[in-house]
Amino acid sequence: MTQEQLIHQATACRAASAILRRSTIEQRNAALVHISRGLLSCSADILAANERDVKRAQSEGLSAALIDRLLLTEERIGAIASSLGELVALADPLSVVLDEWERPNGLRIQKVRVPLGVVGMVYEARPNVTVDSAAICLKSGNTVVLRGSRSTIESNIALVGVIQRALVEAGLPASCVELVTDTSPEVARAMMELHGLIDVLIPRGGARLIQEVRRNARIPVLETGEGNCHLYIHESARTDWAIAIAINGKTSRPSVCNALETILIDEAWAVQHLEELVKALVEKGVECRGCARSRELVASVILATEEDYAAEFLDLRIALRVVTGLPDALDHIARYSTHHSEAIVAEDKDVAQEFLTSVDAAAVYHNASTRFTDGGEFGFGAEIGISTQKLHARGPMGLPELCSYTYLIRGEGQIR
Repeated sequence: MTQEQLIHQATACRAASAILRRSTIEQRNAALVHISRGLLSCSADILAANERDVKRAQSEGLSAALIDRLLLTEERIGAIASSLGELVALADPLSVVLDEWERPNGLRIQKVRVPLGVVGMVYEARPNVTVDSAAICLKSGNTVVLRGSRSTIESNIALVGVIQRALVEAGLPASCVELVTDTSPEVARAMMELHGLIDVLIPRGGARLIQEVRRNARIPVLETGEGNCHLYIHESARTDWAIAIAINGKTSRPSVCNALETILIDEAWAVQHLEELVKALVEKGVECRGCARSRELVASVILATEEDYAAEFLDLRIALRVVTGLPDALDHIARYSTHHSEAIVAEDKDVAQEFLTSVDAAAVYHNASTRFTDGGEFGFGAEIGISTQKLHARGPMGLPELCSYTYLIRGEGQIR
């Protein structure tokens, strides 16, 4: 693909944005319904394309966790289609009056929600992101230029084909969703420089991708961050809850950004229960790396390095550290956190409240798994990513986060 072809796609998306901005919520919802039906009716073709991606990934030696990120199944396609139905059921995020007032001179001012415009997505693996991103952009009145990774190119081509056909069926331009099929770094960097054609860029993937976008973008970036997520088990924690939350956070899907990477354990709890926790993790195939104290308590634990505590493993590995209380746990989290999702298990409500108010993260949990940091689980229908920054949007980004606002001012001949 040449840069001229990329510009042509972005220009078509820009033109479609003007049409989508004026569309009705009925048209946008109809597009989502058609996409949902298309996913189910074309599932055989989608799965065949995905199988080609998976076979290529296997031949290139990708880990099982990374292959799981790009794998589609009938069940996963069904879940994606179902999430579109949930998105349809949500209220129209546009034309919402956020505030209104009248000035002494008679001017009537309204603050009204509007689309961002053209969104650029640069992301890795996970073909469900292709559908989620397109759907949430369409519902919020935004068009989108998608640039996925080489590992899922066949799947993405099949999915965007379904999406574009659905758009036409709903009476909207196919160019509301454009897919960049050249996955080279050069084309990605060229996309990052399309100021004036793309309004906001959203990177979604590992630390290297996000840093690359941050470094090279000439467009405002809505940053989604890596997830070095922690669980702190306080001495007052219920043993069954602590172990269940640890197992769920680490093993239910280790390759995602809301999976646990480090468990901090109070000394008193560790003396009594660390062996049971490690045994439960190992039975699930988790490699446990820990501090010297954790190794004294459980000899099978591998000695952790400084890099282990800073790592987003995205695999069946976890770092353990025995701490001397809440201040020690808070210091560790402040040092290594990526401000994504952090959790405490504690029966002591005062300690839990101090944790909730002290930890700087997009999502902070008491007695629940970090795996709930997800747009669908939050009731947003879907998400376009999980923001770990603090400007405009933070946490799972749903429909309102894909919007800006404009001021509408009505007068009766007033001049200044």
